[in-house]
Amino acid sequence: MRSSRMTHRSAVTAVVGLTMVTIASCGGGGDDSGGSGAGGDGASDLSLLMNVENNEIPGTLTTLSENACADQNDAAPLSVETVPQTNLDQQLQLLAGQGGLPTLYAAGNAPDLTKTLAESGHVLDFQEALTELDVIDNVEPAAISTIEALYGGFNVLPFEYNIEGIWYNTAMFDEHGVTVPETWDDLVAAAQAFADAGITPFSASGDQGWPITRLIGNYLFRSIGPDALQRVADGEASLTDPEYVEAAQAVADLGSAEFFGQGVGSIDMDTSTNEFISGNAAMYYMGSWALSDFNDDERNDIGVDNIGFMPFPDVEGGAGDRSQLAANVGLPVTMNAEAYGDATADWLSCIAENYGSAALEEYNRVSGFTVNNPVDDVGQLTQEVQDQVSATDEAVLWFEALFNTEATNTSQRNAAPLVTGSISAEEFMGMVQDDLG
Repeated sequence: MRSSRMTHRSAVTAVVGLTMVTIASCGGGGDDSGGSGAGGDGASDLSLLMNVENNEIPGTLTTLSENACADQNDAAPLSVETVPQTNLDQQLQLLAGQGGLPTLYAAGNAPDLTKTLAESGHVLDFQEALTELDVIDNVEPAAISTIEALYGGFNVLPFEYNIEGIWYNTAMFDEHGVTVPETWDDLVAAAQAFADAGITPFSASGDQGWPITRLIGNYLFRSIGPDALQRVADGEASLTDPEYVEAAQAVADLGSAEFFGQGVGSIDMDTSTNEFISGNAAMYYMGSWALSDFNDDERNDIGVDNIGFMPFPDVEGGAGDRSQLAANVGLPVTMNAEAYGDATADWLSCIAENYGSAALEEYNRVSGFTVNNPVDDVGQLTQEVQDQVSATDEAVLWFEALFNTEATNTSQRNAAPLVTGSISAEEFMGMVQDDLG
């Protein structure tokens, strides 16, 4: 949240700026910066600094320490320390400046922090390390693609991996004779069919905004191609270019047709989820983290067996295609290059080989690691998501992934006005572009 005191905000900025200078001055430097180089002493334990809100990653690593990675844990015991996510970035900067980063640590709230730490020698090069350990095939290609697009290199581990797309009510589709859309025109036609039947086509949270801007980003990736927003970040294109405004207009048209139902601007996340799983909406754009809601028998009135997943559809004549899934890695974890040695390399190898199965069994969590050991009682929809991940080679990001904070806030704050007709597509893209500079 923004501080209401300008003096406090300025003081924090000054402290962060000083800390980042310290990080640069304490970096490993030379040819060893960010490399793998197992064979040295490295760390004597597998210390983990994690945001306190996430209990799944520490829990899964604890399970591994007691089972598949027990030998590795004997050599380098797992220890966990937590910090509130709001304090994470500042804590990482402080520890890096003191040369005190743990072996594993949550990668921070902003990719730029991880990039800075990597440049200073505080982040392991996983491409090199996992290749040397001959376990890189245990990481899904889609997960590596997502990480590289977001972080500029394979600099974090995909302990969590979420694909995004459109979830749909299969029973409702069957009842109304609607086939699963493969193109944008098909999607609009399907939405119209449900609207004509008195059913809200899409449930979305206009209060949050990002479930709507996700649609804009996906349209861009399908129409212009997977590099559409990287081109904007690189200054090679502008959101105000006609082909970019087209995407905002396409989503605005969904709103003008009332495909999001009434009062979308005031709908929060819980309400939008309930609208879908209570059977009041036919489709729902969301990430696979929603599986926990879908698998909740007490909350899900339509039943998990009546939910299907479709990748965002193609745009006719576009340079992208629906095989390029939108994805993210949650709040990922990286490894301190300076703590990397024989014992931590053994841990890394064991994690790569076993984390995928352990997370799926322990938490029904789809990660970016392959599932090498059979897991019983995996729900059909969860398995479908895992299969989608395994079948995907290239992933794309989301609309605001490469934006600064100001542009992100402007985008999400104005998503509802865009689909309710309060602002035009040109105005929406223009405001966001202005904040990008």
